Amino acid sequence: MLRALHDEHAEALFAHALRLVHGDRQRAEDLVQETLLRAWRHPGAMDPERGSVRAWLFTTARNLAIDAWRRSSVRINEVVTDQLPEPRHAVDEADRVVEEWMIAEALARLSPAHREVLVECFYQGRSVGEAAARLGVPPGTVKSRMHYALRSLRLVLAELGVTR
Repeated sequence: MLRALHDEHAEALFAHALRLVHGDRQRAEDLVQETLLRAWRHPGAMDPERGSVRAWLFTTARNLAIDAWRRSSVRINEVVTDQLPEPRHAVDEADRVVEEWMIAEALARLSPAHREVLVECFYQGRSVGEAAARLGVPPGTVKSRMHYALRSLRLVLAELGVTR
């Protein structure tokens, strides 16, 4: 099934994906791959009685591109580069202790709901879905709390005199 989908739709899907990602060939290839993977995972969607297979593929690719754009637009201070970063210099132990104190102080000033979302996602390394399950709230609530928690954290750190 996947081979037939690829043979029949890949060229048009790639052209569509290329437009969606403004000519970035690597991202377009990733988009086509993820779209075909979704088709493989949801074979029922490929039933011609439900509608055009190509329309489903194009819509799925568009939705994936939008999701990727949304994820990238909320990343904080992300730097995209082809060069490796300079090696970090040894951190002074006193600086590390002060930094830990500042972070603990800033987290203590946040609301409990904001603090627990930051701890679950950043310190415990849990995904939004995992954090939602642990906290007993919907994933959308975790995302919203994360947004406002980071905003509050920036304000608190600024009050403490921490600058970028």
